[in-house]
Amino acid sequence: MNQLFNDLFIFEMANNHQGDVNHGLAIIKAMGEIKRKYAINAGVKFQYRQLDTFIHPDYRHDTKAKHISRFLSTELTKEQFHTLVKATREEGLVTICTPFDEESVDLIVEQGIEIIKVASCSADDWPLLKKIVKANKPVIASTGGLDLPKIDNLVSFLSHKATNNFAILHCVGIYPSPNEVLHLNYVERLIKRYPGVTIGYSGHEAPDNYEVVQIAVAKGACIFERHVGLPTDTIKLNAYSMNPAQVDTWIAAAQRARTICGSPDKAITQEEVDSLLSLKRGVFARREIKKGQEITAEDVFFAMPCAKGQLTSGEFGQYRTKWVASRNYKPKEGIFEQSQPDLYKNIRAIIHQAKGMLTEAQINLGNEFEVELSHHYGLEQFPQTGCLIVNLMNREYCKKLIVVLPGQTHPLHKHKRKEETFHLLCGDLTLKLDEKVFQLKPGDMHLIERETWHSFFSEKGAIFEEVSTTHYRNDSYYQDERISVLDPIQRKTVLDTF
Repeated sequence: MNQLFNDLFIFEMANNHQGDVNHGLAIIKAMGEIKRKYAINAGVKFQYRQLDTFIHPDYRHDTKAKHISRFLSTELTKEQFHTLVKATREEGLVTICTPFDEESVDLIVEQGIEIIKVASCSADDWPLLKKIVKANKPVIASTGGLDLPKIDNLVSFLSHKATNNFAILHCVGIYPSPNEVLHLNYVERLIKRYPGVTIGYSGHEAPDNYEVVQIAVAKGACIFERHVGLPTDTIKLNAYSMNPAQVDTWIAAAQRARTICGSPDKAITQEEVDSLLSLKRGVFARREIKKGQEITAEDVFFAMPCAKGQLTSGEFGQYRTKWVASRNYKPKEGIFEQSQPDLYKNIRAIIHQAKGMLTEAQINLGNEFEVELSHHYGLEQFPQTGCLIVNLMNREYCKKLIVVLPGQTHPLHKHKRKEETFHLLCGDLTLKLDEKVFQLKPGDMHLIERETWHSFFSEKGAIFEEVSTTHYRNDSYYQDERISVLDPIQRKTVLDTF
């Protein structure tokens, strides 16, 4: 993702400068103060039109033609826009501009503006889009009025042509937009449909509607755009532009939503652990228990409060864990014991984590498959070394799904008879082939030829497809002698349920 897109707030000036450079400078200064107050990534966006050619000569004086009279009355010269662009940079804001014709793209390049913004009305203007991508700048495109096939077309074009990366904004081209037409669930759909593409939201709702940006944050949007202006005694803003006070409240609302949403990884604090422990039931001796005695359900009862370090009812009843008293217990005394290694519990934890990863990646295995755990240093070391293998078919061709847990490594090995190709479906994968290291991202494929030493590692977890020639049971050769001396049965566990 282009760093310029990272949680970017776009202040759309449009024609709210009213054709007055000093008024435009005042808007930019107000936006700069808000950027510094909240320490955000923000930019001011201009609109460029070469009106001599953009407007048909027969309509230049047609007062009934929508927008034309406003464009003409607020027109600025190239030099005046340069003054505004310079001021934007001085305020520490990103420079962004929407061109509505090809000549305006040339002016954007000439002025060194950082991001080109494509308006919704231009998102299927192919002569203009072709000119925009030739500028070799980051592109942000709004998609108001575009159905999914047209957005697919736009994303496909930009993914091949926009070499400096691009972003897509969900947008509704109604000014102002009532809540019932916003459809912010669409943001989630765009994120799923275009992995790796930054998705944002360009809003035209009423300027005092701050709920929308909070929902957009919660849906995963990373770019947020609003029209901004500065009212005066003689200037009144339109029904979808925000004044500086409203922009301030809008940013604050987005920041609160981001705090509430937090990280996609759940962080459990000690405060939460202690709070829940105060509500849990502890395990207490029902009768006298001797040291070395197995503690059964008949020997205990469950009640609150539960002391720190005391066995909880949940822990006591989990799976097949066997509890043996490490000391004598009197009736009604709390039980303080540590769980012993439980092979079944460990395997279940692995299965649940792998199934969760497959489900989250929306990979449906069907009914015909076999699952095996590859544990080179034993099941207790599986979270660090190994992988879970889903065997789908093994004929003259072979197909497997490999699930690599976060932080897990598969050690260096090679095959003499099998040639294979890895296709990363999701997550991150570091693949080492002989002395070369490759960082794979989703969609990447890599061939591993016979007799090639290879290993792989995932920092955050990965699922990849292995397509190969026939798999043979004794065709994996490991560099580590501790693994190579093991029979495959000793380093693999085949599961009959998953």
